[in-house]
Amino acid sequence: MGFGQQQGNAGSSAFSSLLTGVAIAVAIMLLAAPAQALNITTKAREAILMDAETGTVLYEHAADELMPPASMSKLMTLLMVFDRLANGSLSMDDTFPVSEKAWRKGGSKMFVMVGAEISIADLLRGIVIQSGNDACIVIAEGIAGDEETFAAMMTERGREIGLTNSTFRNATGWPDPEHQMTARDLATLARFMVRNYPDYYALFAETEFTWQGIRQPNRNPLLGSYRGADGLKTGHTESAGYGLVASAERDGRRLISVVNGLGSDRERAAESRRLLNIGFQEFDNYTLLSAGQTVDEADVWLGDRDHIPLVVADQLRLTLPRDVRQGLEAKLHYQNPVPAPVEKGAQIGTLRLTAPEMAPIEIPVLAGESAGKLGFFGRISAAFNYLLWGASSG
Repeated sequence: MGFGQQQGNAGSSAFSSLLTGVAIAVAIMLLAAPAQALNITTKAREAILMDAETGTVLYEHAADELMPPASMSKLMTLLMVFDRLANGSLSMDDTFPVSEKAWRKGGSKMFVMVGAEISIADLLRGIVIQSGNDACIVIAEGIAGDEETFAAMMTERGREIGLTNSTFRNATGWPDPEHQMTARDLATLARFMVRNYPDYYALFAETEFTWQGIRQPNRNPLLGSYRGADGLKTGHTESAGYGLVASAERDGRRLISVVNGLGSDRERAAESRRLLNIGFQEFDNYTLLSAGQTVDEADVWLGDRDHIPLVVADQLRLTLPRDVRQGLEAKLHYQNPVPAPVEKGAQIGTLRLTAPEMAPIEIPVLAGESAGKLGFFGRISAAFNYLLWGASSG
């Protein structure tokens, strides 16, 4: 068929055409550091740029280095609330009491008062918009009884969603040598929130919140100044520098960026914009194969049918540089004919995609239909015809 061992198979031309158009863009997918080919650099101490749909990392710099996340780790505090809102154990109208510890907490504040009962809806806005350390402690104590227990729960929940290098020691991001995350974990967390809690995610786009007569604007510098920006969270301490977990959506495509270790609010905003611009301008998402799509037909040896379709189980959708249209080689590897019996869904071979400087992509190719085994006389007849005329007569 023109792929692997299937020379001359009639299904090859259709499959070749499939990969000749938009699908040829797969050539740069899964490079170890794809964006480096574009000579991207960053002023950030740690950085990552990710496509929210596919999870493809478009650029990374020290993305697995442990770092103080400052208030960016409040995203995990928020996730603990989102989880409970989703499972019904909390509602937006439920209230938590304010302890003296929460009231006394320094840094950025919602300005809660000791003994007050504050709704979950207001506390969430106090964290998302005002970055209130006091609101975080109210949440931690309301859910777990104390902040230390809540932090341990945060670490456990983080492991469950793939935050393999994050350890939480508090609910606020307050400096602690053991309170650490990575840029990759922050991007993973942001992606999880966007994909699993879109209704609650809408809070991140709110531009201001007033509590106790004190109006505070959302600290995200991209809101209202960068097209499509609608989240997520800033962070700053002396040891962390200035950081920002940002997300923007344009034309149905969403990107997530994380930068940290920058020298000013202006610098973190500019670097976030620059990385997001690169992601939107230089990359796009492409569907190569649909779930269940037939890529070829295989001959069946001594079966009760002559051919079976070969299919891919899942959709193949990849994030790729826009200007990549050449260099892809696609080879379908399987032994032809396929001996009967064949069960529908059994793996028959693999589709292997390769290109210069690309890690190979191997996709299982499955039997799209079952084929039974012929009886004794049928096998004798089929074998005789195959020897005389080849697979087309079998």
